[in-house]
Amino acid sequence: MPHDVPDHPHRPQQPAPGGPTGWPPRHPVPPYPSVYGEAEPTAPDVAGEVRRGALVLLAVAVPGILLGLLWLWLAPRIPLVSDGSAVLLKETEGEGAVGADGTFVLLAVAFGAVSAAVVYLLRREGGVSVVVGLALGGLLGSVLGWGTGTLLGPTHDVVAHAKEVGEGVTFDAPLELRAFGALLVWPVAAMFVHLALTALFAPREPEAVWEPGLPAPPQAPPRYEPPQGGPGA
Repeated sequence: MPHDVPDHPHRPQQPAPGGPTGWPPRHPVPPYPSVYGEAEPTAPDVAGEVRRGALVLLAVAVPGILLGLLWLWLAPRIPLVSDGSAVLLKETEGEGAVGADGTFVLLAVAFGAVSAAVVYLLRREGGVSVVVGLALGGLLGSVLGWGTGTLLGPTHDVVAHAKEVGEGVTFDAPLELRAFGALLVWPVAAMFVHLALTALFAPREPEAVWEPGLPAPPQAPPRYEPPQGGPGA
């Protein structure tokens, strides 16, 4: 009596594709949500970052000329007088030198805060180039303000000026910045204000929310712990 023998007796019958145990499944599982959304992360635009940093640097440094003019206008003067043989301080207990440095520091703090606020409003996306441009621009602005105030102020040739005005005539000493650390006040103040504004008003990145029906996120494998009680346990 003939028997129906399969063509391949040693090969089990495979289920149809898409069946109960087939792969891929009939309804593929949706992928995990991506951190970057649908688009792939793109490479940073180095040329664009450098260009933005240079623009911020120039925009912050140019107002340093205004800082120098305000410093020349608001800084207290140091009166000098000549007795015919030497140039002397008219007021020996005057605090004009300290007042000049203090005026420069206060103006630098104000310029640093304003420049940081303007840069944050115009460049909310931030970035390393913006921060570096703000810091270097503040330092360059301080140097420009210092140079503007000293160049447009009273002459530094005190002896020649004393001979020109004559004996016993009071004249102003040159405007000088004795504490060179004041040049760092503008960039430091700008960094603090920009950091505070970024921390308070910068948009937060949304956290990943796992919707129902999605597989659970992959978990780390369990950590192996040796049994307690020594080798004989």
